[in-house]
Amino acid sequence: MKIFSNFESGNIHVVSADNPQDIQLTIPADNQTDISQWFHFRLETDAHQPHHFTISELATSAYPEGWPDYDVVASYDREEWFRIPAQFDGNALSFDIIPEHESMYFAYFAPYSYDRHQDLLHGAQTHPACRLETLGHTLDNNDISLLTIGEPSPEKKNIWIIGRQHPGETMAEWFIEGLVLRLLDETDTVGRSLLDKVVIHVVPNMNPDGSIRGHLRTNGVGVNLNREWQTPSMDRSPEVFLVRERMLEVGVDMFLDIHGDEAIPYNFVAGSEGTPSYNARIAHLENHFKQALLTITPEFQDDIGYDKDEPGKANLTVGSNWVGEQFKCLSYTVEMPFKDHISHADELYGWSPERSVTFGHDMLAAVWATVSEL
Repeated sequence: MKIFSNFESGNIHVVSADNPQDIQLTIPADNQTDISQWFHFRLETDAHQPHHFTISELATSAYPEGWPDYDVVASYDREEWFRIPAQFDGNALSFDIIPEHESMYFAYFAPYSYDRHQDLLHGAQTHPACRLETLGHTLDNNDISLLTIGEPSPEKKNIWIIGRQHPGETMAEWFIEGLVLRLLDETDTVGRSLLDKVVIHVVPNMNPDGSIRGHLRTNGVGVNLNREWQTPSMDRSPEVFLVRERMLEVGVDMFLDIHGDEAIPYNFVAGSEGTPSYNARIAHLENHFKQALLTITPEFQDDIGYDKDEPGKANLTVGSNWVGEQFKCLSYTVEMPFKDHISHADELYGWSPERSVTFGHDMLAAVWATVSEL
């Protein structure tokens, strides 16, 4: 029996793996931080034999509240990712599996690989309305890639959509894949009609360094990009610095920052109520967008989410708050669960890549429904 994490986004520490019935693991922290939550590893073993796993020291993980009612994600072929029931005792997550094959993968959520990221970028650029551009490079020398979709003109609004500021929130890039594929589908009138009115700027992965390293929340040097928007720098957060510079150059009329939440088992959005310039116009746009999305899909709800910031108390280092204040625009953080959207639960798959992709499809329709109000 062997356990591997020597691959892209791999992350696990083997305490002991001498006995299939007592495999003891812990989760290493993001580089230069004490943030630990993301795991991704491969088991090679004898098929059709019982295995018992324990992942310990989770009381001191980044989000201990993320482990109750969480089920582990697993795959044999890295295409279909299913759930394995797990139990959490306050410090350790344990689960049992009888592998059907000699090798299988386990992860905190279904990974979105750097190869798939490149396929998304380069598939999109073959559409005549799409341009792929490298804004610059990360501290690990990975590309900071931007898709500009639509023909720019002074009359058109600029919509920005970014994902994976927190790299372990892989559902964000699955979501963006769904949104981009619908936007570029020549048979889909939502995408075609949108591109008559707007230019959409998409950064599918804001944090390739953390994604490749197997981080949950930070870039290669331990920086949380979603706390860098007020004063980013090329030596700490070039990802934010370069994207922000382009935003300041072309403008922003609507912003969606796509994330995943460890603890809350629902899809929801977080607005910019606490920014100094928040007013009735922005409140109207937020409500219009939410009502459109509620009408389009039961995967969205607006009853459960984060507490709203008090007026003037928003943290302007956060992406959606800084953008909302800087550009006086509709600006949302979109959150999906690591667990399941429990009002429409799926025992076998939980919240999944497929549902994330479909939610991205649906979100594009809500964007279309809101454009005339911007």
